[in-house]
Amino acid sequence: MIPTEVTADLVRDLLRDQHPDLAGLPIREVPGGWGNQMWRLGDELAVRVQRMDPTPRVQLKERRWLPVLAPRLPLPVPAPVRSGEPSERFPKHWTVMTWVPGEPLDYGTISRGAHAADTLADFLRALHVEAPADAPIATDRGAHLRDCTGGFEEFFAAVALDGLADDVRAVWDDAVAAPAWEGPPVWVHGDLHPANVVVSEGTLSGIVDFGDLFAGDPAWDLAAAWVLLPAGTAARFFESYARADEAAIRRARGLAAMKSLFLILMGQNGDQGLPGGKPHWGPAGRAALDRVLRGL
Repeated sequence: MIPTEVTADLVRDLLRDQHPDLAGLPIREVPGGWGNQMWRLGDELAVRVQRMDPTPRVQLKERRWLPVLAPRLPLPVPAPVRSGEPSERFPKHWTVMTWVPGEPLDYGTISRGAHAADTLADFLRALHVEAPADAPIATDRGAHLRDCTGGFEEFFAAVALDGLADDVRAVWDDAVAAPAWEGPPVWVHGDLHPANVVVSEGTLSGIVDFGDLFAGDPAWDLAAAWVLLPAGTAARFFESYARADEAAIRRARGLAAMKSLFLILMGQNGDQGLPGGKPHWGPAGRAALDRVLRGL
């Protein structure tokens, strides 16, 4: 029987069963997470427990590919160090990973905008290399925007845009009209938003949650120029990244608009007390959308 709640006692019991040398370390819950729940383990580790995800696909993907990617990335990312397998006590997967220090951006701020822009550009330039033939392919993202209109329309209809609807629509339509990515599929994080990056000393200091990692169009990550960075720094980011042509920037800006609407919607859901809603994401989404509409 699957426990209805993952608790610190359960995590400790799982460690005692499969990795007893780690069971004595302090355990404390990390707020957030949906498909997977995080527990801090001592000072340097974390336990990532499969919770709402119906399959272990995310955990197994991170176990397979993060050890390949992490050594050449210029920012800390979580690396799996131990595997937890399904058992009678808990019939789902869990993984012990390195802890990435810092504060999640949805609870923090970036005050050193130029530094953060260069740091993000360096990270994505290192990540966005041609992926091997057996790299994962996304099923729900990664395609050209013309094939993703359903998601945009859902968010667009659900969010109160207060007179900005025509401007948002124009950004999206321009992105849909942009030429498709013609290069080889590159590694893409796929889910860069404020809860999936950490900051310290006013700048980006780590990237987490690679559950949506896939091979495809880098524009899905380049949207972070507006979703993550402070106003007025997107141009600096693209200059430093130095690989995005006009079409990629147009696609990225449209994706940033869609991601901003998603953040706003999650904020609205949180204000209404709906499951999965996050009230503090609303202001972050509004700020990101404002940056999108201002352009570079």
